[in-house]
Amino acid sequence: MKELISTSTMDEHPILIIGVQTPQNRSIDSQSYLQEFRNLVLSSGITKYEEYTTKLRSVDSSYFFTQGKLEEIIALCTKHHIEEVVISEPLTPQQERNLDELLSTPIVDRTALILRIFERGAQTAEGKMQVEMAFLHHKKTRLAGKGISLSQQGGNKGAKGPGETKKEIEARHLERQINKLTADLVQLQKVRETQRKRRTTLGIPHVSIIGYTNAGKSTLLNAITKSTVLAENKLFATLDTTTRELFVGGLKRGTISDTVGFIQNLPHELIEAFKSTLIDLQYASLLLQVIDLSDANYQNHIRVVKKILDELGVIDKPMLYVFNKADLVEKTPEVLADELAQYQPHVVVSALSKEKLAPLIAFLSSWKA
Repeated sequence: MKELISTSTMDEHPILIIGVQTPQNRSIDSQSYLQEFRNLVLSSGITKYEEYTTKLRSVDSSYFFTQGKLEEIIALCTKHHIEEVVISEPLTPQQERNLDELLSTPIVDRTALILRIFERGAQTAEGKMQVEMAFLHHKKTRLAGKGISLSQQGGNKGAKGPGETKKEIEARHLERQINKLTADLVQLQKVRETQRKRRTTLGIPHVSIIGYTNAGKSTLLNAITKSTVLAENKLFATLDTTTRELFVGGLKRGTISDTVGFIQNLPHELIEAFKSTLIDLQYASLLLQVIDLSDANYQNHIRVVKKILDELGVIDKPMLYVFNKADLVEKTPEVLADELAQYQPHVVVSALSKEKLAPLIAFLSSWKA
């Protein structure tokens, strides 16, 4: 990938976004990966920015970028009076601190960028608490080495003891917030557990829709259940789990719900925070993995979902691969058949067309929980 600078109309707060190809993501189609990064930026609320893309043969442990790249980035920040830098990859706390000091501007890595999107998208009380929990855990990892301001000692009355640093005080404050959120989420988990036990007692099958973000999960849920769940063409449009009754051919077959979308390099803090929601997958009778067949990286998306499911301990659940957006694919049926043969069982559909949803409806009609 060659380096390039793409200028856009700048607003009052100039932002530089940096798309990076590293040894870790080199196997992914670079243009598709870069476009996904741009979509993340747009989903976070940033609409105007300067862009710089580059390729790294190796990642520097202290600054992430090599010396030559750093000089180019410094020059860009100076030229455009950049006030924030957004990077496509996750950074270690040390790399983030060093870049912040070197560039004299706030640094937003992939983790912080996705956290911003989740903060904007969470609607329910539980969703907001989960996102706040992830933010607090992320902030806690960034406390170490915050400089003189957090290393100064204080001997105020009521403090735990003379000599306690501001960093220690901040760490205790974060820990208290995390503990409170944890307790609140445990109470909500109890409500979910009661709902799950009720479904199990009544023998109600449950279907969970999973998949990579923006694969069309909410659109599919709306089409199957005639619901009006928010469905937008942007990453992480829906964060809060929605459950609906599932009717097929006029007969009730159980319940069906969608979940938060997955993405490569999904921040570990988010996986941990949303485990109370994603734990529902362990109780599902069937998983519908929705895949955007029109995306050049769809096979990598399937691998990403598999990895996260493995981490959640639900890799052996019965699953149907639902290849969506077939209307946008130009490949011949023969080529598609060869590509998809390894994913069994599967159906090829378009959630926007009742007629092209027929293969999925037929599967659900004959499905035995």
